[in-house]
Amino acid sequence: MKFLFDDPAFDYQALRTAGYADYGGAQLGEVVAVAAHIPDGDTEAWRHAWATLAERVHRLGTAARDEGRTVDARSALLRAHNYYRTAEFFQREQPRDPEALRLMRLSRETFANAAELMDRPPEFVRIPYEDTSLPAYFYRADDSGEPRPTIIHHGGLDSTVEEGYFFVAAAALARGYHCLCFEGPGQGSVLREQGLVFRPDWEKVVTPVVDHALSLPGVDPDRLTLMGTSLGGLLAVRAAAFEHRLAGCVAHDAVWQLGDVVGLPPFVLEWVEQGCDDFADPVMWGIAARQTFTRWLLRQALWTFGADTPSQLLRRLTAFGLSEVIGQVRSPVLVLDAEEDLFFAGLEHAKKVYTGLDSPKTLHVFTADEGGGAHCHSGAMRLFHERLFSWLLETLGADRPAADRPAAA
Repeated sequence: MKFLFDDPAFDYQALRTAGYADYGGAQLGEVVAVAAHIPDGDTEAWRHAWATLAERVHRLGTAARDEGRTVDARSALLRAHNYYRTAEFFQREQPRDPEALRLMRLSRETFANAAELMDRPPEFVRIPYEDTSLPAYFYRADDSGEPRPTIIHHGGLDSTVEEGYFFVAAAALARGYHCLCFEGPGQGSVLREQGLVFRPDWEKVVTPVVDHALSLPGVDPDRLTLMGTSLGGLLAVRAAAFEHRLAGCVAHDAVWQLGDVVGLPPFVLEWVEQGCDDFADPVMWGIAARQTFTRWLLRQALWTFGADTPSQLLRRLTAFGLSEVIGQVRSPVLVLDAEEDLFFAGLEHAKKVYTGLDSPKTLHVFTADEGGGAHCHSGAMRLFHERLFSWLLETLGADRPAADRPAAA
């Protein structure tokens, strides 16, 4: 489904940005207008155009806040936050150059300023993790202290903790759920500021987050759901294989094995297996140079997985899979798929995850005809949330008052 660009990477990221309009994170006219000034595949023009828009909308938000117009200020600041994130997205030749760091700092700060103006501002917390901590936002549906169903959310290869608001928190709050959104190693500021890269044993990340969630007033320990977005779909199911305090798990969307995503010619993979990196690396860099998406993906993955070369990266990706642990999952799992997924189309990841599960399971495929066929259903967030919260109600009775839920057998 083409949106605004011929370049697939630009088109998807524009759709991703526009899709947050459902919860105040964009305005369609602004997205369409800025896209008209960006040539396909020109990442410098992309950065400049989105940054210019972000700065203009940021000024609108700041002025509204100073004048006491809370609703207008919150709206503009949420949009500016999203546009700053979008401006930085393709800055991967030097992901820690001053401009990339400036844009992401502004994205985080602008979201924090918008969050302060929400009807019930979320609490920014640091969750103890090994010898450091992980950033998180706790969105509380109310202050009654009554036990409520709670969703723990983390993103994937390029998500931020702030994006969790659009992915699930806003929809959860509207339905009476608490939501705890966090960043783990390899993600957002944990990668940029703490230097922590992805680890395959994601349960070591999730368990302290569950510990923290269960310490929060109003969190029902019997109705705790873990949701992972994009690569997070693999990580969340991996964590659920070991973390049995979860009442549910959502793979948004399902990923079976990271090595399958690469899509390289067999002879390149053989070279990597044989340790012939001097042959394999130039070929992989040559393939990446042909497309914006492939070039971005390789650079992003090298950074987030802490690899120095493409061959080293491929060897690390083999540890990120579910085949050896999926039989240990006990909680019900919602396995989601997208018909036209830019990353995983044709690889049958969701089918493999669904087939491998021995716990209660549901598979749902979003189609192009209904507008939800893009990766993680960007552009169809409300459709995705209808499916998600319907499953939570059917599977866990999650938005019924505790007194109305049937007694355990």
